[in-house]
Order: sequence, then structure tokens, then C-alpha cells
Amino acid sequence: MISSKEYKIPQIRLSYVSDHAAEYKKATSSKETADFIRSTYQEGEIEYRESFRVVYLNRANRILGFQTISEGGTSATVVDNKMIFAGALLFNAHSIIMCHNHPSGNLIPSPEDDIITRKAKSAGEILNIRVLDHLIISAYGYYSYNDEGRL
Repeated sequence: MISSKEYKIPQIRLSYVSDHAAEYKKATSSKETADFIRSTYQEGEIEYRESFRVVYLNRANRILGFQTISEGGTSATVVDNKMIFAGALLFNAHSIIMCHNHPSGNLIPSPEDDIITRKAKSAGEILNIRVLDHLIISAYGYYSYNDEGRL
């Protein structure tokens, strides 16, 4: 029998460590979630450049945490489903809410936003991780794919 000690092969060890007491906020509406994710930005950051973040939820829709997937320029950022769902798997999330900002303040989804949403929803279905919403936020408003019946 060959043991892993005979080969120099990396091993992955997974663990979830929260650095905060269990003060999980429940995601009960798109407005509350938009307000939560808006609070994760530093002052002026929403209007500066586009970034894509994901909120990870447990089965009771309590927020386990969030992750910044990417930061881009003034009009776009790259979104990689592998990064979205790697985070979901590490958090052992039951569902996710995707969110990105439009520095221009325009809350209308672009065709690229629609593609990202559709691809993530399909990937989530394969992994049994529900995509509950995709929010587009500005400093003062938000757009919810779920509220608009587009998810």
C-alpha cells in the first residue's frame, strides 16, 4: 500500500473559523440585504469602482459572512463562478445573494449582469446552493433581480 507520506503531494484541510461571536443577521428582504452589503463598503467606495460581493447564508437565511469576489474599474469587474462557489462551499452555505455596485448610480442591469446571474444560478443548481438574489446597488438605491421576478 502506498501512503501519502511517500509522495510530496499537497493536502487540503478545510475549516470554518468565525472571528466574531454568533451574531448572525437574518436576510429577510432585498432592502435589508442591500443595506447590509452597502455597510461593507468604505465611505466613497461605492461611487469609485465596481466590485462584486457575495453574501453566504445558512438554511435559516442567517448571514454566515460575505466575500469580495473581485474589484474592477469604473464600469466593470470580472466575476468567476469558481470563486463564488468556492466561498459557498467553504462557508457550507445553503444559499447565496450576489451583489455588485454601479459607480455611475444607474441601477439598470446590463446584458453582462444578466449573463452573470443566469450562469451563477445554473452553477448553484448543480451544487444545490440556491442563488436567492442578485442585487445591484448604488450609494442610495438598489435593484433586486428577485423582486423584479428575473431570477
